[in-house]
Amino acid sequence: MRRAFGLLWCLGAALGAAPFSHRIHLAQGMACADCHSAAAHSTGVSENLLPSKTVCLQCHTEAELPSPFPTESPWRRSESAHPPYELLKFSHALHLKMGDVAPFLSRAIDHRVYLRSPGDRTDWIRPRLGTKDPCQACHRGLAESDNVSAANMPQMADCLVCHSQIEAPFSCWDCHSEKADLRPPNHTTIANFMSSHSTGKLGLDLTTCTVCHGREFRCMGCH
Repeated sequence: MRRAFGLLWCLGAALGAAPFSHRIHLAQGMACADCHSAAAHSTGVSENLLPSKTVCLQCHTEAELPSPFPTESPWRRSESAHPPYELLKFSHALHLKMGDVAPFLSRAIDHRVYLRSPGDRTDWIRPRLGTKDPCQACHRGLAESDNVSAANMPQMADCLVCHSQIEAPFSCWDCHSEKADLRPPNHTTIANFMSSHSTGKLGLDLTTCTVCHGREFRCMGCH
């Protein structure tokens, strides 16, 4: 059904303030590739994968698409004073050729080897991995989303299901810019963190530590 919603807000703006309903569009039988056709050939992390204005005008009387938001570290999404595109490389084209990765993510959660990123809720993620759309395996919850948020973006824990060889900080630069500050806030805001983190007083969660330090990481490895 062709409907004129007026001003069409883009995904990039939605992550900041403006609404965009993937729920409405997906409910009409549209597929991700109908609008985000460039993703199938995208090999660069900074490429603009938002739909072209021509695509939107097939159904809408007018369209306004600002620039997409930069791909950032999950630690820094709420801050602005950092280099953009902290993720150095990512190929949508390569990952889409792999097909639906949702079963792999589901299996990792079920077997408790899913390395939880800060803010991850596996009880929210797991039910949304039943999709057959390869895009929604990583971009979860879009079928119910009226305002895109960081929850709909892939987490580092998703990447680490397959990319499991971790040797921080050296392996970080395989995917991230060396200029990017990937340290979580507690590493920089807590005084004497490096000397006090192993005392138990900070209440650190080992599962969260493994996201950066690896699945085989153990406190006794250093202490």
